[in-house]
Amino acid sequence: WQTITEIRNHNGKLTHYVSVFSDISHIKESEEQLHHLAHHDSLTGLPNRLLLLARLEHSLQHASREGCNVAVMFLDLDHFKKINDSLGHPVGDKLLQMVADRMLSSVRKDDTVARLGGDELTVILGSLDDTNYAATAAKNILERLEKPFHLEGQDVFVSASIGISIYPQDGKDTTSLLKNADTAMYMAKNEGRQRYHFYSQELTDKACEALTLESQLHRALERGELLLHYQPQISLRDGRIVGVEALLRWQHPKIGLVSPDKFIPLAEESGLIQPIGKWVLRTACHQAKAWQDQGLARVRMSVNLSGRQLARADIVDEVREVLEATGLAPAYLELELTESSVMTQAGQAASTLD
Repeated sequence: WQTITEIRNHNGKLTHYVSVFSDISHIKESEEQLHHLAHHDSLTGLPNRLLLLARLEHSLQHASREGCNVAVMFLDLDHFKKINDSLGHPVGDKLLQMVADRMLSSVRKDDTVARLGGDELTVILGSLDDTNYAATAAKNILERLEKPFHLEGQDVFVSASIGISIYPQDGKDTTSLLKNADTAMYMAKNEGRQRYHFYSQELTDKACEALTLESQLHRALERGELLLHYQPQISLRDGRIVGVEALLRWQHPKIGLVSPDKFIPLAEESGLIQPIGKWVLRTACHQAKAWQDQGLARVRMSVNLSGRQLARADIVDEVREVLEATGLAPAYLELELTESSVMTQAGQAASTLD
């Protein structure tokens, strides 16, 4: 940094120039460091969301001029939380750094690999003439991640789910492309993880349908739109009905019966499974007692219990209260659980079942 000052005598005549300079290298270095911190992830050194959006916008402008494609890949590590919980966050951080390095080596030098936060990473593949390269890059990443990571003296294995959206058919702006890649990533998870999935309009339609159903499901219980069907359980020895299974159904006022595989997962995710599950239990027990009071054969009433219900600390009290309120003898209530719901928290599940 240099300043030059004029020196004049008492007559005003210019006689000298005085030059003063100082070394501002450290200031420049600090500015560069601040700029880097503002645009890069502090853990992995990858571009952060701010820089990702800037680069993606630049890639879209270039693609618009040149008539080429841009692919956006959204990657999420499968079951990363388990690694943090079992090995600790420092090991999880080290794993993220190693994952970032492998991803960088899986794509071209001009492509961008960014970290949005947590275990979510994004890749921009710009200037594509052939969109099949996006599938090739996704395969490369998945194959590299399949190899074990050596951490804390042991081999750690991870997998990832990748969603891919393509400019311009899947979106013409940064927001749409990132959202659609994220949607495709969740489809990859639903299909079994450790795979990639391209975005399609069908995925958005399904997401919108799920959002609408979830909103309407909040009112279904209070509006009396839920009902139970009872499936007989028949003895193969003598053909007698030995029990019935209560099956939840949703009688939607506009679209009719909604399939359980559509609304049960929504109820699980939104937390509505708790009040709905309690309603199912009470209604089924009340019906079983009503049949007994009518003189019909005393058979078991089987009710499905979700993993979230089993995990609640008050589930035992809830079952007891329902039995007492309906007057159904405990011997005629059978609770059904999936293996996964029991094994998720095996210790707590065993104690609750006892």
